[in-house]
Amino acid sequence: MEKQASEKMETTQKEAGKKGGLRTMPFIMANEIFEKISSFGLHPNMIFYLTNEYHLDSAKAAIVLFLWSALTNFLPFVGAFLSDSYLGRFKVIAMGTLVTLLGMVVLWLTAIFPKARPPHCKSPGEFCVSANFAQLMLLYFAFLLMSIGAGGIRPCSLAFGADQLEKPGNPKNQRTMQSFFNWYYATVGVSVTISVLFMVYLQNAAGWVVGYGVPVGLMLFSTVMFFLGSSLYVKLMANKSLLRSLAQVIVAAWKNRHLELPPQISDKWFYHKGSKLFIPTPKLRFLNKACMIRNKETDVDSNGMAKFPWRLSTIQRVEELKAVIRVLPIWSTGIVISATINQYTFSALQAITMDRQITPHFQFPAASFAVFTILTLTFWVAIYDQIIVRLLAKFTKRSNGLTFKQRMGIGLAISCLASAVSAEIERKRRNRAFHEGLANVPGAIVKMSAMWLVPQHCLAGLAEAFHAIGQIQFFYSQLPRSMASIAVALFSLGMGGGSLLAALIVSVVKKKTTKNGNAGWLSNNPNQGHYDYYYWVLTLMGVANLFYYLICSWLYGDEKEIMEESRIWDDKEAIEEDGTYNA
Repeated sequence: MEKQASEKMETTQKEAGKKGGLRTMPFIMANEIFEKISSFGLHPNMIFYLTNEYHLDSAKAAIVLFLWSALTNFLPFVGAFLSDSYLGRFKVIAMGTLVTLLGMVVLWLTAIFPKARPPHCKSPGEFCVSANFAQLMLLYFAFLLMSIGAGGIRPCSLAFGADQLEKPGNPKNQRTMQSFFNWYYATVGVSVTISVLFMVYLQNAAGWVVGYGVPVGLMLFSTVMFFLGSSLYVKLMANKSLLRSLAQVIVAAWKNRHLELPPQISDKWFYHKGSKLFIPTPKLRFLNKACMIRNKETDVDSNGMAKFPWRLSTIQRVEELKAVIRVLPIWSTGIVISATINQYTFSALQAITMDRQITPHFQFPAASFAVFTILTLTFWVAIYDQIIVRLLAKFTKRSNGLTFKQRMGIGLAISCLASAVSAEIERKRRNRAFHEGLANVPGAIVKMSAMWLVPQHCLAGLAEAFHAIGQIQFFYSQLPRSMASIAVALFSLGMGGGSLLAALIVSVVKKKTTKNGNAGWLSNNPNQGHYDYYYWVLTLMGVANLFYYLICSWLYGDEKEIMEESRIWDDKEAIEEDGTYNA
C-alpha cells in the first residue's frame, strides 16, 4: 500500500513537471480578468437599480447589498474546503465559472422582462408600487447564483495560479511568489478599474438591458478561455481528508483530555513514515493529546494506520489545525476594516447630489468614484514591488521591505484616516446644501465638485493595498501549502464578516436615528440625513480595531519563525491522505 502511494505520488510529480509555468498564465488570467470585469461592473450601480427599479429605500438597499457582499465573501470558504479536501482547485474554479455565468443570465432576464420588476414611478413624488415576493425572489436568486460562483472562483484562482509557478526548491521562489501576488493583484485592479468605468458608463448610457447583457458575453468568454487551457495546468490532488481530519483532531483531543501528555521526546507520538514532523510543537499543547498513542496494539493497525481516526490523529494534522487557530486573532482584525472602507453605496448617493461635470458633454458617473480606490491600489502595488521594497530593504534588512504584519498595521491606520476624511467632506457637502437652501429638495445638485470625494477613495485604496495584500500573503505564508485555498479564503471570510457588520451598523443606525419621525442619519435625502455622523462611527470603530490588532500582532510572535515551522513538511507529505505510523 505504501509502495503504491509512493509510486502514485512520483507519477503525479513527473506529470506536474511537464505542465504549468508561464504558458498557463494567459488562460488563468483571462478567466480572472474577464470574470472581474463582468462581475464587479454589476456592483457600483446596483444601489440605483434597487432604489429606482425595485423602489427600495436607500438604507434597505444598502443592507441588501451588504448581505449579498457577505454571502459572496463567505462562500469562498466553502469553496476552499471543497477544493482542498475533495475536488481540487481546477474543478471548483470550473464549476464556479459556470454558475457565475448562469447567475448573470438570470440578472439579465430581470432587466429584459418588465414584469420581472414593479411598474416605473413616473415622478419623484408619485406613490411607487413595491416589488412583490416573486420579483424579489428572482432578483435574489440571481445574487445567490453569482455568490455561489464567486465562492468557487475567488478562493482558488490565486492559489491555482501560484500552483503553476511555485518551485519550493528554488532559492528565488519566495521573491517570485511575492512578485506574483503583487502583479496578480495589480492585474485584478486594472480589470476592476475597467469594469467600474466602462460597465457603469454603459449601464447609464445604454440602459440596464445592454448594461447587464455585455457582462454575460464577457463571462462566457472567460469560461471558454479557462477550459481551453485545461491540458496545460498543474492540477494538484485534493487532500481528501482535510476537513474531516481537522474535525478529528478536535474530537480526539477532547476524548484524550484526561490523559497526561508524555515527554516531548517520546515514542507515544503518532506520525506517518518518513515525516519530518515526529514531535509536536509546544504551542497550543492541549491539542497534542490528539496525536498520543495510548496503546500501539489497539490504536495502530498492521499498516501503521490509526484504527480509530476520531481518537488518534497524526502530528501533521494537529499542526495544521494549530496553524489555522494561530492566525484567527489577526484574521479577526480584518473584519472592521472591511466594514469601514467598503462604503461605495453611500459614496454613490453622495456623489449624485454633487457637481460631476467634467466637460460640457461628459458627466462622471456617480457610481464610478470607486475607481479611484482601485487606481490607487493598483498604482501603489506597482511602485511598491518595483521601487519601494528595494528602498525599504536597505533600512529593514529584509528582502520584502516590510513584514506582512507591518503592512497590515499600516493599512489599518490609513483606513481610520480614510473614514475621518469621509466624515469631514460629507460635513462640508451637507453645510453647502443648507447654505444654498437645498435641504428639502431631494436630488438637488449642490455647488460643490464631486472630486472632493476622491481623497477618501484614494486613502481607502492605499489602506487596502497595505492591508489586503499583506493579509493574504500572511495567511499564505503561515499555513501549509495543502491549505493554500483556505489561506486565501480566510481573507474573503473576513470581508464577509465585514459586510455583515456593515449591514448590522446600517440597520442599528437606521433604527436608532429614525425614532419620533426623524429623517435619520441615512435618509434617502442625504441633505436631511447625517452621513457624516455615520462615518465618524466607522472611524471610532477603526481606531479601536487598530489597538486590538497591535495586541494580537504582539501576541502572535515572529511570523518568519512560525512560517518555517509550518513549512517543515514537503509537498509530498502535504497531499497524502492519511498518515502511517513509523514504528
